[in-house]
Amino acid sequence: MNPAALEQIVHAVLYEGYILYPYRPSSSKNRRERFTFGRIYPRVYSVAQKGAEPCVLQTECLVQTRGPAASVSISARFLQPMARESMGETWHEAVERTINAPPLPLAEATTRTSMFLFPGSCEAEPVRRDTLLVGMAVRRQEPVEGTLSVSATPLGHGLFRISVRIENNSRLDATEINDPAALLLRLFASTHVVLQADQADFISLMDPPAALKEAAAACQNIGVWPVLAGDEAKGERDTMLCSPIILYDYPKIAAESAGNLFDGTEIDEILTLRILTMTDAEKSEMRRVDEQARRLLERTETLSTDALLKMHGTMRGAAPEAVEFDDFFGANTKLAGVTVHGVWIKAGDRVRLRPKARADAMDMMLAGQEAIVEAVEQDLEKRVHLAVVLENDPGQDLGWMRQPGHRFFYGVDEVEPMTEALA
Repeated sequence: MNPAALEQIVHAVLYEGYILYPYRPSSSKNRRERFTFGRIYPRVYSVAQKGAEPCVLQTECLVQTRGPAASVSISARFLQPMARESMGETWHEAVERTINAPPLPLAEATTRTSMFLFPGSCEAEPVRRDTLLVGMAVRRQEPVEGTLSVSATPLGHGLFRISVRIENNSRLDATEINDPAALLLRLFASTHVVLQADQADFISLMDPPAALKEAAAACQNIGVWPVLAGDEAKGERDTMLCSPIILYDYPKIAAESAGNLFDGTEIDEILTLRILTMTDAEKSEMRRVDEQARRLLERTETLSTDALLKMHGTMRGAAPEAVEFDDFFGANTKLAGVTVHGVWIKAGDRVRLRPKARADAMDMMLAGQEAIVEAVEQDLEKRVHLAVVLENDPGQDLGWMRQPGHRFFYGVDEVEPMTEALA
């Protein structure tokens, strides 16, 4: 995969939620606890909480070798919060941490465990308001340590299951265990793993080949979800991103994006326009937050008109044949039924949901669920969809009333006939 494109995606994952609009420490959103994704807590704290907070991240995925010298390289990254104290106020910045494991050969079963330690530090820096020196700030980071364990388990015919575990073994004394400020500085945040294969191909866990579905389902992931990364058009399968944020295979940064805004729950255009309307005092406060906020403000203030217009919307390629929409609710045509895996399926029949690639978080939760077909419909691009209502939905009556949130659409290749129910 293109290293620059991969770094863009990794950076977006690493800093998601790092600082929220209006990007100022005085904002109530930023005074609340941050660094909420991909947390790994010190083991001593996790034990004290009886496992309620995780001290381990684990990811497992499948890889198929293409030669005897096949190997996998593993890189783990996380943010370590650090405190910057200035004029009686504390702001938490972050230090990027990276642990690189030696390439893991896939000729046979292999297991490795390595320890890592990042020492603490304390340094002072001058604080200026414009050109005036108004005081000193102290940056303080605590030492953190942990283990990175990797293993390759052969499953036959050149197929291996790769396992990666990261554990936080940072030390906390008896008083610090109950001190949220002390705990935050020993946290691994936004933790994720990148695996890159040489002479081997990763298998999608979202849409595995039929012969590997059982092996894919057996992979155990704690705190992260592995997705293929690279050029989908080229069918690249040499990189797997194991992200604490649920993504689909082959995630990418939109070409219209001018850069990271850290606040993925908002729309780029809205956030950009809001930043531009800040007062000089608000911008001055944002500029003093840290390097990440300064870069965001400077980039936004220098955006060209063309860059701003790009955020407003982009026309994507239309279907090869033009379609003529009549009205919004009458666009789909109801069908009497459709053949799925050789079985005629109609309204009232039962199916099992098997969501395919591009599934979102809801689809992942519904995978394997039993559902009743409410309708079989064909859209204006001649694609057939099954509208279904979940068998165990307590609000099933709303689904039969065609209400959103209780009625779901799946393609014919995303359902499995329940032949025993049809018999």
